[in-house]
Amino acid sequence: MRKVIRNGVPAEIRAVIFDMDGVIFDSERGVYECWKELERKYGFGNVDEPYKKSIGVSWAQTKENMMEHYGPDFPYDVYRQEQSRMYHERFDNGRLPMKPGIRELLEFLKEKGLKTAVASSTRQEVVRNQIRDAHLLSFFDELISGDMVTHSKPDPEIFLTAAKAIGVSPENCVVIEDAFSGIRAAFAAGMIPLMVPDLLEPDDEMREKAAAVLPDLLAVKDWLASDEDLTEEWPKNNG
Repeated sequence: MRKVIRNGVPAEIRAVIFDMDGVIFDSERGVYECWKELERKYGFGNVDEPYKKSIGVSWAQTKENMMEHYGPDFPYDVYRQEQSRMYHERFDNGRLPMKPGIRELLEFLKEKGLKTAVASSTRQEVVRNQIRDAHLLSFFDELISGDMVTHSKPDPEIFLTAAKAIGVSPENCVVIEDAFSGIRAAFAAGMIPLMVPDLLEPDDEMREKAAAVLPDLLAVKDWLASDEDLTEEWPKNNG
């Protein structure tokens, strides 16, 4: 199992914390497709910019981003309710596609005795239902959701809450994220961020803050299983 050597001090990886949307499930794409349908139906146009800006943040921040983009008369709450109905009609009851490699990675972590948690900005009811319907509940020690914390990503609170819940120090936790806000939050928490891009490609900031940018969850498994210590100039930016 890989060790991380930071400032000359080795840290064992003892836990892996997962974002949910875009990491465990291919849900970001599903939500995006619903918004694109609403864009075509109501003609408000150019939803890509505010949607992509909102990946990985709370619903409150998403609303703020949409209102800032479209103006104060934009009926966000009405459209959001319609988008939510569309999404749940399509993907509830175990129909939400899982990301390739998630089950293999979780089985590997269980075999190695690592602690696991979900830390998602989504509400607890939705997190639990989706994880349960995918038959993945037994793989996770804790499920931490956005309504269990005060501050949303990029604040590190949700990841620190997850680490405390599973009884592992932050420096011994890997975080798997697809969103910029999540990588920033994991980095701020003093954890080991791994970026697996979904709808957003990494920029220079993400490559600096992430311990690695990997193409998929099977690559995460291989990265964790490696016996090479992570020493290659990471973290590259201590700020």
